[in-house]
Amino acid sequence: MTSFETRLKESLSAEDEAFLKNLEEGESLFGQLGATFTGPMKFWTGFAFMLGFIFFLGMIWCAVEISRAASVQEVGLWLAGFVFAMVATGMIKTWFWLRMTHLATLRELKRIELRLIRRAA
Repeated sequence: MTSFETRLKESLSAEDEAFLKNLEEGESLFGQLGATFTGPMKFWTGFAFMLGFIFFLGMIWCAVEISRAASVQEVGLWLAGFVFAMVATGMIKTWFWLRMTHLATLRELKRIELRLIRRAA
């Protein structure tokens, strides 16, 4: 065994073993979504969640106002607001999916690292 493998094996703690067992079980979609609200990005994630909710409510409000509009100009303005809110909501949802994918990739890398340590042992 090389010195690198020895250091790697020594750094493997009981916490890492428990983490590996947890990874083997997998995580549900809602579990992955909840995991985005932990770690150093939890405040940004909360901010993005609230912003997405506000844009969604704005989209619904614009849709209601489109049906109440009296002139074509009003319909055009409310439609522009609707499209903007819809695109903004979609972009925030895309950010959430990218964040979930990022965290899943980190979990997989950790799983591979722990398996390599086990194999070297």
